[in-house]
Amino acid sequence: MTAFATDWSEIAMRPIRLDALSAEELRELDELYHATRDVRVRTRAQMILLAAERGMVAAEVAAIVRQDEETVRRWFARYLAEGVEGLSDAPRSGAPPRATAPYRERLLGIARCRPRALGLPFSLWTAARLADHLAELTGVRMSPPSVCRLLREGGMRLSRPQHTVTSPDPEYALKKGRSRPPAAA
Repeated sequence: MTAFATDWSEIAMRPIRLDALSAEELRELDELYHATRDVRVRTRAQMILLAAERGMVAAEVAAIVRQDEETVRRWFARYLAEGVEGLSDAPRSGAPPRATAPYRERLLGIARCRPRALGLPFSLWTAARLADHLAELTGVRMSPPSVCRLLREGGMRLSRPQHTVTSPDPEYALKKGRSRPPAAA
């Protein structure tokens, strides 16, 4: 639990006033509101700004941001306790990411090489082939969509193979040039 642990029934009963924020605090909230890409953090900053700049109470803010009044009060209290840093989500439990920084670097390095140069029996990388090859090298199995996502994050994309039709016929090029039979006169 964070240092912010509070009895929520206490918060629900008393009004929380945020209209006494300093100009610096308002500027910091405004910057967060405009700079963050996290919609949840933006909404929380908006809650605080509405209360501080317009003197709105939790019920009025809740109607605007389409949140429950108690939720708005909780974010008010968390802001008062922790400041702008308190508006972000707390870390959540879960498994650590399988794609570590060294794995990502290795993936990008291998994707930049031709498969035949690495002694592999194919000419082009696919996400599945990259996933299989890296699983052999690192022991970490990633799905092909995850490999594509990691490549995009690294500024790369796999191109689609370009297929060309050829023939052992010596007159193939001449025949290929004639796309239509000659018109009847």
